[in-house]
Amino acid sequence: MHDKRLPPLGSLKAFDAVARCGSFKRAAEEIGVTPTAISHQIRVLEEALNTAVFIRSAREVILTEAGARLQQSTQRAFGELQQAVNAIHRAQLPPALTLSTTSNFLTHWLVPRLAALKTALPTLDLRLHTSVELVDLERDSVDVAIRYSMTPDKRLDSTLLFEDSFVLVASPSLELTQREDLPLMTLFHVENRHVPQPAPDWAHWQRLHGPTDLNIGAGLRFTDETHAIQAAIAGQGVAIVSRLLAADFIEKGMLTVPFEPQLPGGNYYFVTPHDKAMDPNVQALRDWIAERMPRD
Repeated sequence: MHDKRLPPLGSLKAFDAVARCGSFKRAAEEIGVTPTAISHQIRVLEEALNTAVFIRSAREVILTEAGARLQQSTQRAFGELQQAVNAIHRAQLPPALTLSTTSNFLTHWLVPRLAALKTALPTLDLRLHTSVELVDLERDSVDVAIRYSMTPDKRLDSTLLFEDSFVLVASPSLELTQREDLPLMTLFHVENRHVPQPAPDWAHWQRLHGPTDLNIGAGLRFTDETHAIQAAIAGQGVAIVSRLLAADFIEKGMLTVPFEPQLPGGNYYFVTPHDKAMDPNVQALRDWIAERMPRD
C-alpha cells in the first residue's frame, strides 16, 4: 500500500493554529490572514483527508476524533520545526558571554560604563552575574570574572586590572581638612571584608595614621560598601572605601579624600579558564575593561 500524499502544508499550518487557538478568528490573527482564508484551508485539508477535522458551532470549534489524532502530530512536527529554526537563528548570533563579579564592582564601576561598552563592542551579548561567593567558572557556566584578591589564581588565566588601595572619603559639605577633627565625625564601618588582611578598617587606620583619641568602636555599621559610600555622599559621616569604587564620585566632586594616607588593598583581576583565554570576545572585553582602569 502506497502512502497517501500529504495535504498542502498551508492547510496543515492553518489546522494546527485553529486547534491550538480554538478559534478561526484567533488563528487568522496569529498567522496574519483573514478568517475566510483559514476556512478555505480547512476545507482543503478535509477534502484531502476525506473526513472532518472540526465540529463547528456558533461558540466553539471542537476537534473530531480524526482531528485530535492529526493535532498530536502537527503539534509535534511544527514544534520541532520551530526549534530547528530557532537553533539555526541562534547559531548566526554572536555567542553570549557571562561575566561574574561582585555587586559593588558592578554597581560602581561597570554599570556606569555599560553604554560605552555597548558602543565599543556592539555585537557582544554580555550577561552579568553577581555573587558574594567565589564562582566556579567551569561548573557554573561562567565565562569570565572580575576577582578581588591579593594574588592571581594560577588555575585560571589572570590579567591584573588594578592595584587597589583604601582611602578615607567624606562629602565636601563636611569641610573635613584636619585629622584632629575626625573624632567629631560619624565613622562608617564596612564589615565582612575578607581582602586584604589586615582589614582596611578604623582600627588599622588609627594604628597607622591616628588620631589616638578617635573612638573606633562608635559609628554606623554596614555589610555593603555601596551603602557606606552612599551615606558618605549624603554627608552623614566618613568611610574608608576602595579607591576604585569611589573613583567616579571623587572625580565628580561628590566625595573628597581629605587626607593623603591610604591603607593597602587587594588587586582586581580579570580571570577566565585557560581554554577560553584566546576567545576573541573574551579578549575584546578584557582589553576594553583594562584600558579604562584608572592610571596613577
